[in-house]
Amino acid sequence: MCHNVYKEVYRMRTNVVIDDDVMQKAMGLSRLKTKKEVIDRALREFVEIHSRKDLLDLRGQIQFADNYDYTALREGRRDIG
Repeated sequence: MCHNVYKEVYRMRTNVVIDDDVMQKAMGLSRLKTKKEVIDRALREFVEIHSRKDLLDLRGQIQFADNYDYTALREGRRDIG
């Protein structure tokens, strides 16, 4: 049995005034070809970055094992208990 999975994508058309210098720098840094691609990438990255849980919000909520050694992880040692 074959199921077609369809993800509906809503697009919004809008007009914005964007600083030409900033747009050119963004296009150069990203190597994207169109302004639309730059704006789409910027919005997606903004949402991704700001959707992450702030580590400070987790303070006191994480319990590590008594023998947890973060330095061993940094050095790539395998003798982590």
